[in-house]
Amino acid sequence: MNKIWLVLRQEIVNTLSRKSFLFAMFGIPIIGVVVFLIAGQLSKDNPAQNIISQLIGSPPGVQTEGYVDLSGIIKKLPANVPTSVLEAFPNEAAAMEAMKKGEISGYYIIPPDYIQTGEITYIPVNFSPLGSTGKSSTLDYVINYNLLDENAQLANLVNGPSVIPHPLSAAPQREQSNPLTYFLPYGATMLFYIIILSAASLLLSSVAKEKENRVIEILMLSVTPRQLLTGKIVGLGLLGLLQTIIWVGTARILLAQGGSIFNLPAAFQLPASFLVWGIIFFVLGYAVYASLMAGLGALVPNLREATQATIMVIFPLIIPIFLLSVLINEPNNMLSIVLSIFPFTAPIAMITRLSAIEVPLWQILVAITLLLITTVLIVRAVARMFQAQTILSGQPFSRKLFINTLFGRA
Repeated sequence: MNKIWLVLRQEIVNTLSRKSFLFAMFGIPIIGVVVFLIAGQLSKDNPAQNIISQLIGSPPGVQTEGYVDLSGIIKKLPANVPTSVLEAFPNEAAAMEAMKKGEISGYYIIPPDYIQTGEITYIPVNFSPLGSTGKSSTLDYVINYNLLDENAQLANLVNGPSVIPHPLSAAPQREQSNPLTYFLPYGATMLFYIIILSAASLLLSSVAKEKENRVIEILMLSVTPRQLLTGKIVGLGLLGLLQTIIWVGTARILLAQGGSIFNLPAAFQLPASFLVWGIIFFVLGYAVYASLMAGLGALVPNLREATQATIMVIFPLIIPIFLLSVLINEPNNMLSIVLSIFPFTAPIAMITRLSAIEVPLWQILVAITLLLITTVLIVRAVARMFQAQTILSGQPFSRKLFINTLFGRA
């Protein structure tokens, strides 16, 4: 136990002595806080230029849109569409002036040949590829209302039924049209992917470098291979855990503060349970991939070959990244559920779903249970690989050798 502690302490000291690691752990969150504070101050000084509102495409509090009807179709608004929602302007200059004053969030131009082309131009207050670019349902309704000789019932039928969602959960629901509905889970996913991959890669780099520099031959004189493996996994895992707490904790605090500074809806605040589940899935995901990386480092003769062979180990972790749009847009379909439960993809896929929706507890517990079983099996298999004759053999790396050694057939 004392020797494991010595290896653990040495790994922590060596890693903390790297400026790049310290910058990644503390520098990036500090930069994020500074950017957040600057953006918040700019928003206070000039609320009309709210950063988040620019991203979404409309100033805060302004819900009115305007229209310039050059076709003469719209003769009157239905009784259930007030001018506070859709306001008419005689020409584009008047609409532009109203938008500059902050009275409307954008305006539509209905051209003279609308009946033939069906095309409408939309001018938003701040152009954004994430913002709306087409007709609103309100404008559709108003146009159809006038084309059908002011028959509101027929206009309702043409525009389709009005569906009002009644979610089973009492939690605030996110608007699907809001860009943050996609980018919040996207950011959380990439955050955990980077943390797990970087922490596991540190272990691979440590083992491969010591093997290439022949330092590991000296270490073998005083510690057993399993003591060396345990000390390295636990030591680097503790640093990775600390990094996870700092990064995710900082992100959650900024999101909570953003609710008041940037008028973010309550639905975009990650619950405290997200940090708890995030730590659990990081620890288990790290244990699986760090162990595989350690086994890879034990087989390869040098760091260069280790880097080239990494893709074979981390490929399952990349699959959720490839299917990120599916996980975010359809988090409850069968593929998303399977990816979030399958042990080798669960550390990333489950984080995506947790940041996108309220995942049923049974799915989370099943994923954790399968990950625990996989972790135990992988650690035991890699411990068998971590033998002196394997580490010191110096034989060229191959996929067949890695798989056979992992399953104890080499």
